[in-house]
Amino acid sequence: MKSITTMNRQQCVPITQSVVCAAILLIITAATAGCQKPLFNEKNPRNQFDTYDTLRQQNQQLLVPDEFGNPQPALRARLAPQN
Repeated sequence: MKSITTMNRQQCVPITQSVVCAAILLIITAATAGCQKPLFNEKNPRNQFDTYDTLRQQNQQLLVPDEFGNPQPALRARLAPQN
């Protein structure tokens, strides 16, 4: 007759193996999904106003370096009224 602890260990092993396999599958899926092309190309205009400004040579910078040199969105320049 088997003891209760031996039976519990035998039942626990397949569950542990399936959890480990699921975790490995999840990691592989996440790694391959992160290696895709970006959805939008940086060279394409973001909206109709970018095309309008580019045709009239009034396009604004998208990024401006901050005081530490890190690129930040140029919101002040893009949202300021145009002359």
